[in-house]
Amino acid sequence: MTNDYQYFGLKSSSEGVADFVKHIINSNLTFEEKGEQKTPVCIWGDHGIGKTELVKEIANDLNFKWAYIAPAQFEEMGDLLGMPKVVENETIFAPPQWVPKDEGPGILLIDDVNRADDRILRGIMQLLQNYELVSWKLPKNWQIVLTANPDGGDYSVTPMDNALLTRMMHITMQFDVKSWGRWAEEKKIDPRGINFVLSYPEIVTGTRTTPRTLVQFFNSIKSIPKLEGHLPLIQTLGASCLDEETVSAFITFVQQNLSELIEPSQILNAKNFEKEVRKNIEAVVIKDIIRVDILATICSRLSNFLIVNKTNPSKEQIQNIQAFIKMDVLPNDLRLAFLQDLISSKNNHLKTIMNDPEVSMMLLKNM
Repeated sequence: MTNDYQYFGLKSSSEGVADFVKHIINSNLTFEEKGEQKTPVCIWGDHGIGKTELVKEIANDLNFKWAYIAPAQFEEMGDLLGMPKVVENETIFAPPQWVPKDEGPGILLIDDVNRADDRILRGIMQLLQNYELVSWKLPKNWQIVLTANPDGGDYSVTPMDNALLTRMMHITMQFDVKSWGRWAEEKKIDPRGINFVLSYPEIVTGTRTTPRTLVQFFNSIKSIPKLEGHLPLIQTLGASCLDEETVSAFITFVQQNLSELIEPSQILNAKNFEKEVRKNIEAVVIKDIIRVDILATICSRLSNFLIVNKTNPSKEQIQNIQAFIKMDVLPNDLRLAFLQDLISSKNNHLKTIMNDPEVSMMLLKNM
């Protein structure tokens, strides 16, 4: 991405952005109860990074009502203000259909706000200041969240002046492979695709290759059981939505059998850890040099699976996790990161892993 891009607010992962937005929303609810002014939030970020999806998930997590507008589609001020009508010899404005009518709590998402025409942006200013326009008012306990692409570079956006910018609090969402991996595990994205992104996170910084287009591609190959037997089709599907370099990397990934890495469920449910897990992993990672990148992917997949699914491991599964942690081929830094992820998670069932004295000592030695 070009250095000409201009963002606002600190850069953060999707998890950090979600925490920030939820905090502002909770503060706004308190301010509103006291009759004080609320403040909208604007999430900046590159295209396809998942800003809109994140706001939807925040509304779902909070059990909030939902309303959505894309002001780039507004051609006239009437799309924002509503249309005049005569009632008892008096001209009034009928609010647009998209305006929420019921009391909240709810979130109004103004998506890609700076792709709107300058007239629409100027019209939105009062809405951001007072949560109302001349013709209508947001119901009680509704929050305003906006998304925007960065100023500058090759984005077709309308610059926002300080009078508009200072009506909002800002944060910039950036791609974080760890956060994406957990999200992808939760959304049941094709595991071969998850393995690819975790192994090559640098590919997500392309022009056409974004988290959104990668998910489009992974969904398109989900019905193909053995990727290596359909490489021409996979190349065609990849070229339809991804950068050429990404497609080439994925083809190589498949040809090296890295798309078929051992799954977290296989590690957990192995009846014979040595035969089913250790030998499987060593066959893939012990080459001329130890493939630490592959080990990192396997670690991330296993920790994400355990955390996202709130797994309550059986005694046998705990033993398999402990055996995995103690594998000689696992570098100490990966082992420590894996343990810290499990112990710091909200899944308290995973803390029983530390009942093994050898595992506990590994953690203590490296802290």
